[in-house]
Amino acid sequence: MQARQHGIAGTMFTMAVVIMAALVLRQFLLPLVWAGLICIATWPWFLKLRALLNGRTAAAALLMTLIVATLLALPAMIGLQQIIKEAPVVAQLIADANSQGVPAPDFLRHIPFAGNEIWQWWQTTLAQPRGLSHLFTDHPEMHVHSATELLRRFGSQILHRLLDFGFAMLCLFFFILNGETLQRQTERIGIRLLGDKRWNRYFPGLPLAVRSTVNGLVFVGLGEGVLIGIGYAFAGLPSAALWAGFTAMLAIIPFGAPVVFLGAAGILASQGRMVPAVEVAAWGMVVLFIADHFIRPQLIGSATRLPFLAVLFGILGGIELFGLVGLFLGPVIMVLAVTLWREASAPTPLLP
Repeated sequence: MQARQHGIAGTMFTMAVVIMAALVLRQFLLPLVWAGLICIATWPWFLKLRALLNGRTAAAALLMTLIVATLLALPAMIGLQQIIKEAPVVAQLIADANSQGVPAPDFLRHIPFAGNEIWQWWQTTLAQPRGLSHLFTDHPEMHVHSATELLRRFGSQILHRLLDFGFAMLCLFFFILNGETLQRQTERIGIRLLGDKRWNRYFPGLPLAVRSTVNGLVFVGLGEGVLIGIGYAFAGLPSAALWAGFTAMLAIIPFGAPVVFLGAAGILASQGRMVPAVEVAAWGMVVLFIADHFIRPQLIGSATRLPFLAVLFGILGGIELFGLVGLFLGPVIMVLAVTLWREASAPTPLLP
């Protein structure tokens, strides 16, 4: 009886410590998760780098962190430079469009099947004063009234993201530095909680799932941005490099790239340049079809042994539940779910 009471007290103590630690760290959970995912994704590169540096772990961890920070920050800084350069004009255009409305382009009427409906919707929303505000929010008090207000909000978001980025890189350095120790400790805890057989059945494949998801989402998205950006340049779209950067960022999310390249095609069409607009839209669809139906599922699904639908729903559901970090957490969760399904549906029961 006394041993049982001690067990209950120990469980309650453990839960209390975990909950309090989560509350203390709640503001830093996102940088911690990002740092953990990046550490797992780049771990093979770190091992090669450490071998080149004759086993100097601290130097390799610092260099690996600096490389990752540069690879992440450099494109963002280039894009931010372009955004800052063009932000006042763009912000003023958005503010003017919000306060005065944007007349519906006449070419919308000529779109087959749904042209009149699209034109009517535009006239009743975007063409009306405060139409943009009503489109993105239902709260009148959140309307944006000036370019200055837009820039102030944008700057606040940038500062917040920079702080998160700094904390993530700091955490990444220590995760890489102590990675082998953390791996051994995690394995001991997992085996103690789940048992040796179940731990070895479920969790050795998770690092591979993270790495394959990074390859399938990030690198394929960057490739889509470069290829579609070439189409922007040939079509004569202003600030083609900036549009290509936005395309690459949204291409990481399935079905995200069309938001950008169809928007670019719409801008060209509104300028009366119908042929370049059609070329941009068609080229974007071709690149998107090949990347999303052949390259991306092959990179993610073949490495994780996940069906295409499991990969797709894992990514989209992960974004819905966790935000951007869900791009990588979603497939990892689906790996666990599919492993559980295969375990439960095996012809003979698998030992726990």
